[in-house]
Amino acid sequence: MTRHSTRVWLGAGTLLVTGSLALTACGSGFDDGGGGSEESADGALTVLIGSSGEAETSAVEEAVAAWSEESGVEAEVQVANDLPQQLSQGFAAGSPPDLFYLAPEALAGYAENGSIQAYGDELANKDDFYPSLVENFTLDGEFYCAPKDFSTLALIINTDLWAEAGLTDADIPTDWDSLAAAAQRLTTDGQVGLAFGAEYQRLGAFMAQAGGGLLVDGQAVANSPENVEALTYVQSHLTDGSFAFAADIGAGWGGEAFGTGAAAMVIEGNWITGTLTNDYPDVNYTVAELPAGPAGQGTLQFTNCWGMAADSADQDSALELVEYLTGTDQQLTFSEAFGPMPSIESAAATWTDENPELAAFLAGAEYAQFPPTIAGAAEVISDFNAQLESLATGDPQTILDSVQSNLEAIVE
Repeated sequence: MTRHSTRVWLGAGTLLVTGSLALTACGSGFDDGGGGSEESADGALTVLIGSSGEAETSAVEEAVAAWSEESGVEAEVQVANDLPQQLSQGFAAGSPPDLFYLAPEALAGYAENGSIQAYGDELANKDDFYPSLVENFTLDGEFYCAPKDFSTLALIINTDLWAEAGLTDADIPTDWDSLAAAAQRLTTDGQVGLAFGAEYQRLGAFMAQAGGGLLVDGQAVANSPENVEALTYVQSHLTDGSFAFAADIGAGWGGEAFGTGAAAMVIEGNWITGTLTNDYPDVNYTVAELPAGPAGQGTLQFTNCWGMAADSADQDSALELVEYLTGTDQQLTFSEAFGPMPSIESAAATWTDENPELAAFLAGAEYAQFPPTIAGAAEVISDFNAQLESLATGDPQTILDSVQSNLEAIVE
């Protein structure tokens, strides 16, 4: 859980962001079979993943092995140490994997030079994916790749600290005022009411709740009055001490701040559940939807897709493997194994029944906003994050004016 643009957020809703894409253009039609993808010595399909740990690696390996046995097509999983770098190197060398984890932020760069295949409309289950996830991986009207899973942000509450502060279920925040009130009640010496990372990937939720965002209909709107209102709200509570950035209270990310008791509430995605189970099993918590802002409910979502190399030697088999990996049963198996939420609507009811305590994450899919996916957005967001670190003493309008200028430079 680092806080830089070349970040790897692994586990539920894995997010991989590359800074720059120095790639070799390689393109071919879906039906011509390509011919330059990386293959093992026996010609097996190669699948490159960035894994959150043994649970995810084993789950993907088992799924791919099961498909291979069923289909008769050999395939092997390769686990990257640095997925963005290894993927970029594979394309530059003309030997990319057939399938790979791909983040929305990286899509435009690979698509522009023809490195990846737009196969989304060929999927038998294309209409089952959440529309907002499809939008993440659609460029110029083309649905490029199947979303493999996703995550949203929600409010994680330490129920023991909540009760100690005299708060009840009736006090669970539903708007900004009640969030501020709860954070004040929960703030004590050595404990902040609410913590989150000093980054757009967390504060962007407040922007969405205010009716803002970074791009609307392809136009930069970073310095809108709505976004200024959102950052001003956060700034006011950073100043009064009831909110804090995780780094400012000695934590690497929100999950650590929450697990150690440095924060009574945090804004995090469903990947936090694995951390709490494994590293902080004695912490009792509940998950609530993020409070509504002046414009209503809002959150951010994060996802990856199964990217396909344009030069894959066996695109038909690769497509069949993607359909298998994104099927209802397999996505529910992945969810149980390592925590992500299924990217398909047909799995929603079962997932909710099996994970009632996490339903707030799935509810957020109905109103989630996603980070910009245009080429250059990763660098703009990285600079935005650097400025947000000093939000407590900075000027929201000045920060957002800078982001606006940077966004306008990359918007066509």
